[in-house]
Amino acid sequence: MKRLPIQKRTLAMFAVIIPLFVLFVYVALRSGPLAPVSVTLATVETYDITPTLFGIGTVEARYTYKIGPTFAGRVNHVNVNVGDSVKAGQELGGMDPVDIDERIRAQDAALKRAKAQLDEARARLYFAQTQAQRYEKLFALRATSEELAATRRQELQVAEAGLNAAREEVARIRSEQEALIAQRDNLRLISPVDGLVVARDADPGTTIVAGQAVVELIDPESLWVNVHFDQIHARGLAADLPAQIVLRSQKGETGAAGHVLWIEPLADAVTEETLAKVVFDQLPEPLPPIGELAEVNVDLPALPPGPVLPNAAIQRIKSKLSSKLGVWQVKNGELQFTPVSLGTSDLDGRIQVREGLKAGDQVVVYSAKALNTHTRIRVVEHLPGVKQ
Repeated sequence: MKRLPIQKRTLAMFAVIIPLFVLFVYVALRSGPLAPVSVTLATVETYDITPTLFGIGTVEARYTYKIGPTFAGRVNHVNVNVGDSVKAGQELGGMDPVDIDERIRAQDAALKRAKAQLDEARARLYFAQTQAQRYEKLFALRATSEELAATRRQELQVAEAGLNAAREEVARIRSEQEALIAQRDNLRLISPVDGLVVARDADPGTTIVAGQAVVELIDPESLWVNVHFDQIHARGLAADLPAQIVLRSQKGETGAAGHVLWIEPLADAVTEETLAKVVFDQLPEPLPPIGELAEVNVDLPALPPGPVLPNAAIQRIKSKLSSKLGVWQVKNGELQFTPVSLGTSDLDGRIQVREGLKAGDQVVVYSAKALNTHTRIRVVEHLPGVKQ
């Protein structure tokens, strides 16, 4: 009779402990460390993906014009500023003429004097010709001596030589005058094309040497992007392939459409990159500054159909001696790590599988926690906080 209260207490204790233990096990299996990990799955599909090649480049101008004098001198005036649009034939500035105008006037006076001397030489030649003909007739009639006739012939030769010298003098002075006029015209810095001023390297009063640029122009219609592509992924890169150009100032936006103009025949052996020129299909407004960075995605030719899975499913398992690239594959509700050999990916986040998987296999794309072969999983459609 005395043991009965003890049994009642024991039964009461078990009645409390057992539900608590069951609740603990339930909570541990549902939300504790033993709970299954939520995962989202994807099925390997057969798909013909269009690989995309990514590269980084800078905006450049195909045609650049550096306008400056052909001789040393001092800048007299500059009529344009950076950012101005100019027309072909427009005067951009000018150099100090120093004494060129005075030398041109002096050459003009010398030319007039030389022309007068030329007229005088022509008159002497005409007179010498008349005298020579007259004395030839007189000598034929034996009305004069042979010495006088020879003298008149000599005077004719002298007059002809004088005329030739006068003509050469006129030509020399005229050439010098034309050279001075051309030199004066070269003092005017003229735009050869319709363009945009991108640099003003000298101000009035600056002394510059021959060939030094005062103003730099570009042809805005010739903008392109000089792009560097990794040689490992550049197979298939060719002219006329479509491209998407995203300027640094447009980060996060869709970008502008373009295409590959040509591939440089010389690659960069140091950085192991292939160089290409990519042009805009339609120039952006406003024009991007020269030297701005740009990200370029080129659509390579489509690959033959093959197994494809989301890029996010790829995992790398590291060990002490090596690391393996693969996916967590789900078979009969259990996890197994399957090594894979991968091909090319596209901008939609799909990657081609060369070996390891086949169409219809299911793989884990996202998981709430790190996985291993003993992890219990629970398949869900979407994980909180994961953008899909």
